[in-house]
Amino acid sequence: MNCPNFVRRGLLPAILAGVSMTSMVEARQLSYATGYSSGSIGANAAEVFAKDIEDHSGGELTAKVYAQSLLSFSEIPPGIRDGMADSGLVLTPYFPSAFPSTNLATELTMLIEMTDAPTEMVGLAFAGAMAEYVFFNCPSCIVEYKQQNQLFLGGGGTSSYFLICNKPVRTLEEIKGKRLRIGGAQWARWANAVGATPVSVPQHETYEALSQGVVDCSVHSAPELTIVKLMEVTSDMTPNMPGGVFSGIANNINLDVWKSLTASERRTMLHASAAHASALSWGYAQTATTNMETAKKLKGITIHEPDAGLVKATREFIEQDLKTIATKYADTHGLESSAQMVETFRSLLSKWVELVKEVDSSEELTQVYWDEVYSKVNVDNYGQ
Repeated sequence: MNCPNFVRRGLLPAILAGVSMTSMVEARQLSYATGYSSGSIGANAAEVFAKDIEDHSGGELTAKVYAQSLLSFSEIPPGIRDGMADSGLVLTPYFPSAFPSTNLATELTMLIEMTDAPTEMVGLAFAGAMAEYVFFNCPSCIVEYKQQNQLFLGGGGTSSYFLICNKPVRTLEEIKGKRLRIGGAQWARWANAVGATPVSVPQHETYEALSQGVVDCSVHSAPELTIVKLMEVTSDMTPNMPGGVFSGIANNINLDVWKSLTASERRTMLHASAAHASALSWGYAQTATTNMETAKKLKGITIHEPDAGLVKATREFIEQDLKTIATKYADTHGLESSAQMVETFRSLLSKWVELVKEVDSSEELTQVYWDEVYSKVNVDNYGQ
């Protein structure tokens, strides 16, 4: 039966509108929570993650970033577990009993000082090593994430940690008795080993603690010179001492959400997570370089080199601490293969120092992460 022209004229727009509505319904948006504040290195990396998801899915899958709003860092793991967020950034050292297998590797951070990695590349190498370790060399890591109803999609690494002080600290003699703001168990053990006193101070209180002499130094990375404005309250810096990075970063997704994705969508999430790891690690590296260049030009700040005695004591501590870490995780968390896990990670880190040496951009770094690790994850089996 032929339809009158006015019916056809009315029907066609309705059909087109219906097709458009169907496309809108089929597009799926995931929520992503991060404790980083808007405009920070971490929040910018989250936006890279979201854009990569949309680009690689052709708009069929998207992500909305909630920067320091939906969930705080302390709330993100249970929030992902319970479905309050589909995905998010988990700082695993905040949860020692939930993620011990991952945290064993995060305490090996100072191992980077035993390689010939350029200072600006240490976080890039650690992020790659962590991803390969968790995905392919740590089945207990995957089990621990699944027990929290989530899966690891990738990581990241900061720039090198060093002494940011209100007085010169260059030698073993000068560091003895100093109160050091510490942000990790490995650095606390190092502080004790060289005769200093580790002090736990929240990052947002570090400025006041350093300016008022509550601590003599803060062990932090160079981006904190501007993030926490430590540049204003420091007079002396000693780069490459004690070294290491913060790498307890897990870009996670709710397990049920992962299982609901198609194979293509899972690959999209993994590619986006490689881009996230690159943006985060590269962002820290570039900000560190910029901040140190600024610090060198300021008349009120003196940058020192650690003397041979302090370097020697630190390297001896790092070697000894490998045994301490293995014993700690075997005794406290029941990781019977902890010694082997330490050696596995050490080998991976050496490999990644070489892999990132020639990287010149965040885009190149994403490709290295993707080619070497993320693209090799079997999306059909991972998380099953």
